[in-house]
Amino acid sequence: MRIPKTPTTLMATIYRKIFPAVDVELQKWEKRAEQIPNVELRTQALTSIQSKRFHCQGGGVYALLAGYQWKVAIRFIVAYQTISDYLDNLCDRSTSMDPDDFRLLHQAMTDALSPDASIKNYYAFRQDQIDGEYLADLVRTCQKTIRKLSSYQEIQPILLKLQGLYGDLQVYKHVQKEERIPRLTTWYEGYKKEAPTLTWYEFSAATGSTLGIFCILSYALGGKLSSELVASIYEGYFPYMQGLHILLDYYIDQDEDLEEGDLNFCHYYANKGDLKYRLVWFIEKADQHVKGLPNRRFHEMIHHGLVGLYLADPKVKQLHGGNEMTQFLLKVSGPEARFFHWNTKLYHKMKKER
Repeated sequence: MRIPKTPTTLMATIYRKIFPAVDVELQKWEKRAEQIPNVELRTQALTSIQSKRFHCQGGGVYALLAGYQWKVAIRFIVAYQTISDYLDNLCDRSTSMDPDDFRLLHQAMTDALSPDASIKNYYAFRQDQIDGEYLADLVRTCQKTIRKLSSYQEIQPILLKLQGLYGDLQVYKHVQKEERIPRLTTWYEGYKKEAPTLTWYEFSAATGSTLGIFCILSYALGGKLSSELVASIYEGYFPYMQGLHILLDYYIDQDEDLEEGDLNFCHYYANKGDLKYRLVWFIEKADQHVKGLPNRRFHEMIHHGLVGLYLADPKVKQLHGGNEMTQFLLKVSGPEARFFHWNTKLYHKMKKER
């Protein structure tokens, strides 16, 4: 599997190779989810797969960095992202507001990155528990991939750091509403030196992405990893690339989150103009920080692809000023973003017609 260097070859490879392989893996986990004995856990597992499929599709693109091991990378990415989406649903749609519950649930994602970690009862602090080993098998699938990596000792500290930040975010943003902002702002203060140019809500957004993990893991599977490359990927992706990713994700979900009472970091900007200015700033910063990575063209296309992909979501049409924001950000991001935007819109149209 060669790494594409043009938007046209990238999209052709995604449609012909990546999406079909992701669908095979998702179908497997969907069948497993259908067999979960507990009704609530089964509902949230199935809903997370059906409504967040595009997360696995987007993450699956990083498998192109894994060379002949690309299918192994797909298997890991789909399993890991499925854990993430499932746990997010359990926290978002749960009657629980217990931070210990959220922490233990997300221990599954840490264990998935730790080849020798034992499987735990991740549901110990909640009433709904019997999932037929669904979550445990997702963890085991990730661990199986990691055991194949001779270089894992080199990448584990960074992967666990990224996952630790992600886990913290999931705990703090899902507790009682009155506790969320105090917890998140206090947490940010401890990391302010690492991201002094960000607000607390922008830092929080940057921790909510799995892209850095998928990038590092795929390079490792491709046998191209070194300690220098790990450091470059971390600096290239955190906080700007990951921050852009999640801010766009939150941008399209604003109305939905408002209706459901969920935390949305885009709501903390002073006004629409401030939000627009900062999204442009993240686009420019992400562009600067991926220039030093190997396979630079690939990472630039991913960066522009994020802008095109998210702004092509049908939900954008429902947002106040959504069309204006879309045209402005596409212009800033450039012709590649517009290419990915129209390709994604065509994909949505074809999918709807089918």
